[in-house]
Amino acid sequence: MGVRSPSPGVVAMAGWQDTSDEDLVKRIRAGERDAWQALVRRYSGRLWAVARGMRLRPDDAADAVQTTWLRLVERLDDLREPDRVGGWLTTTMRRQCLDTLARRQRVIDQDRFDELPGPSEPLDRHLLRTERDAALWRAFRSLGPRCETLLRLLLADPPPSYALVSVTLDMPIGSIGPTRQRCLARLREVLAAGPYPL
Repeated sequence: MGVRSPSPGVVAMAGWQDTSDEDLVKRIRAGERDAWQALVRRYSGRLWAVARGMRLRPDDAADAVQTTWLRLVERLDDLREPDRVGGWLTTTMRRQCLDTLARRQRVIDQDRFDELPGPSEPLDRHLLRTERDAALWRAFRSLGPRCETLLRLLLADPPPSYALVSVTLDMPIGSIGPTRQRCLARLREVLAAGPYPL
């Protein structure tokens, strides 16, 4: 039995593996569709990893990935550093995820009726817990995107590996732990200074 040759499409995609990001962007600007497909294949996995790390629901993650690619199409001619398109995509994806999470927090979901206290829990205890949680989220959102994204990733269940966090946030593995400690220390300071300390 003979060995089957790979299809022309597979050969074409394999040919882009050694092409630099800068060259891919130039070719995309010139209208080469295969270059676009090669760029999508190169970075789609990273974008989905960002969405998983930030615990987006599958439909929200799909929307964020699609919007990120759309933003690249809209700004392709304005990219000042085409060789850093991977970092640009990752940063844009993080922003899309944060926007999605912020919108989700503003929407009152019907499922939240299940959170109302039952007859065994006094209403004032429930209100205090709700206010405490709200104060925590306000403090968390005040930390800034870098700390917020890092802490969200590290709180994922199951937690991602430091290697995945490093790639997702474009951060050296050795700085993840110290940065996490600084972010948590800052969170404690904000909570202690706020009107509703925990």
